[in-house]
Amino acid sequence: MKKEQPKATLLWMDLEMTGLDLKKDKIVEVAAIATDWKLKEIATYTAVVKRNEGFMKRRMKGEFWEENAEARANLIGQNDQGIKSKKVEKELLKFIKENFADEVYLAGNSIHNDRNFIKVEWKKLDKRLHYRMLDVSAWKLYFENVLKKPFVKPEQHRALDDIRGSIEEFKSYIKALKK
Repeated sequence: MKKEQPKATLLWMDLEMTGLDLKKDKIVEVAAIATDWKLKEIATYTAVVKRNEGFMKRRMKGEFWEENAEARANLIGQNDQGIKSKKVEKELLKFIKENFADEVYLAGNSIHNDRNFIKVEWKKLDKRLHYRMLDVSAWKLYFENVLKKPFVKPEQHRALDDIRGSIEEFKSYIKALKK
């Protein structure tokens, strides 16, 4: 008898975009990690969303991108290996079907912003996600401002690294609560 794969409950996701303007900017990289409530990693997914290189260079300007020039160069540099946005959405839906039994709770840092881009670009994916989300940023606010316990997460501005950082940050808050 085949052993059933554990089913995930949290879809940790991070998107890298050309900027933060929902009307003008686009998703260029996505990573997802499926975990259970104990934050055990069950599966991962990554993809580069192919965009017009000229568009990327025009949108990825300004102070943020100057301060993160290496991340900008890496995102533009990997664009040739990208796939179309609709195909990425189909792959994400397949990833969810394979790893989740029921509700899919989106999780991450400032995940509401990523969710807004999902609503614009990936409407089918948005419909599959539960309306409730686990936003680590809310925990960060409380721990930094009330408990005076900051967590310094390395900011790579690369999707998979950023998710793993968010999971570690959330684990640190849970550990602190248990003390």
